[in-house]
Amino acid sequence: MNIAHVRPNPHKTSDVTGIDKRPATGPVDVRAPGMKDGGAGSGLAGDTIGDREHHGGDDQAVYAYAREDLDRWERELDRTLASGSFGENLTTDGVDVNGALIGERWRIGDDVELEVTFPRVPCATFRGWMGIPGWLKTFTVTAIPGTYLRVTAPGAVSAADEIIVSHRPDHGVTVALMFRALTLEPDLIPSVEAALDRGA
Repeated sequence: MNIAHVRPNPHKTSDVTGIDKRPATGPVDVRAPGMKDGGAGSGLAGDTIGDREHHGGDDQAVYAYAREDLDRWERELDRTLASGSFGENLTTDGVDVNGALIGERWRIGDDVELEVTFPRVPCATFRGWMGIPGWLKTFTVTAIPGTYLRVTAPGAVSAADEIIVSHRPDHGVTVALMFRALTLEPDLIPSVEAALDRGA
């Protein structure tokens, strides 16, 4: 679990950013944050969302990215990427985050349940944070975006808690497929929408 280290944001009109996430030292309370502008923004207690117009809220309460995918980027970029480096709240181990189905549910620990909502689409803050020329294009073409989740059951989460997939819809629309449809392959949108309608 990773919490924001708040810093100024020179890459957007918002004054601050919470993209600099760092591992929490103990259990973190996870709850539905409410609407983007009027709610808490993040689903994690103690976290910060700087640009609440575009980020946060119930459907983006938690952002998850796989440790295995961070390791892949470490090799490609030849730089160390600590957990939280992509601004993720939840760094997973042994979970196929990009192969998760939209609407899939994860049980974490004794109480918490999260539901996969949609992939992260990279923004100007992420580009500036990484400081790599052409980063948004590189990230988009690779199509391992990680996913946002909503909180369907609140509670506390600790670093050692197991993630168990408790429900998988039967529509076959993965996080990676939806990301491709939303970015470089818009021709996929009709089939993705039809599949979601059939398998909701």
